[in-house]
Amino acid sequence: MPTRPWVPPAAFNFVATLIMFGAAIGLAWMAWNYYEYAPWTRDGRVRVYTIQLAPEVSGTVVSLPIKDTQFVHKGDVLFQIDPRDYQNKLKEATGRVAQTKAQADYLGAEATRRSQLSDLAVSAEQRQNAIGIAQAANAAMQEANGALDQARLDLERTTVRSPVNGWISDLILQQGGFAKAGQPAVTVVNADSFYVVGYFEETQLPRIRFGDSAQMVLMGYPDRPARGHVAGFGHGISVADAAPGVQGLPSVNPVFTWVRLAQRIPIRVELDDVPCPIMLSAGMTATVSIQGGKAGQADVHRQSSARRGSDAAQTCEQTGRN
Repeated sequence: MPTRPWVPPAAFNFVATLIMFGAAIGLAWMAWNYYEYAPWTRDGRVRVYTIQLAPEVSGTVVSLPIKDTQFVHKGDVLFQIDPRDYQNKLKEATGRVAQTKAQADYLGAEATRRSQLSDLAVSAEQRQNAIGIAQAANAAMQEANGALDQARLDLERTTVRSPVNGWISDLILQQGGFAKAGQPAVTVVNADSFYVVGYFEETQLPRIRFGDSAQMVLMGYPDRPARGHVAGFGHGISVADAAPGVQGLPSVNPVFTWVRLAQRIPIRVELDDVPCPIMLSAGMTATVSIQGGKAGQADVHRQSSARRGSDAAQTCEQTGRN
C-alpha cells in the first residue's frame, strides 16, 4: 500500500503566515527606528588643522632640506634664510653695547666724583648736570642691550623649524628664492590633530551625549571601522534668512509650513583607535554612528596598541619606522 505524503494541517499555514508577517513588521520597525531615530549620518568628514609658517625675518633661502608631502617631526629644520646680514647686525649691536657701557661707566664715575667735591670746587648745578648725563648714558646702554637682544633673536629666526609633527603640504618655496617676513612660505599639516565632524539632524541631538562612543566607517575602508568619542557640539550654523535685504530688512524666503526639513548640526568626534591599513587624509568621507555609553571609550584608551594621533594618519609600515 503506497505511503501518503505528509500534508500540513490548515492551521500550520495560518500560523506560519502570522509568524512571517510579524517578523516583517518587526524588521520594518527596526529599520524605521534605525533610519529615523538612531543617531547616525553619512555626512561625515575627516578634518585636520594646518599651520602656515611665515618667516619673521626676510632674506634669501640658502637651505631647504624638505620636500613636498614629507613627514617632519617637531623641531626639524624646514628652511634657513641667509644669516650673514643678521650676523653683521649682531656684531654692530655687540659693539654698540660695549661703547655705551664704557661711556656710562665713565659718566657714572664722573658724577660720583663731583658729588664728593665741596661747594667751592663745584656748584650744585654742575652736580645735578653730571647726574643727569650719567642717567642718560645708562638709558642709552639699556637701549643698546635691547638692540643686542633683538639682533640675537633675528639671527635665531633665520632658521625656521616645524612647531608640530606633520606633513609638508603644497610646497612652493625653493632654495635661492626670497622669503619675505610675514608672508606664508610653508604649510604643515598637523598630524596630531585629525578628527571627524559628523553633521547630524537636529532631531537626533537629544540622543547624543558628550563622551558617547562613536564608530566611523570611511568610504575607502568600508570593512575597517574606526572608533572615537563625542568631543563637542557645534553651537551655530549659517542661517540664510538672517542676511539683510533691501533697506536693511531681513530677507525671508517663503516656505511651505507642512514641509519642515531638519537642519544638520556639526558634532566633533575625537579619534580613539584607527585600525590598519587606514591612512587618514583631511576631506575623506565617513559614516558616523553614535553607539552610546562611555565604557567602550575607556576600553580603547586603555589599549596601548590603539592607533591615535600622528600614527593614525600614516601607513602601518611608516608608523613602525617613525
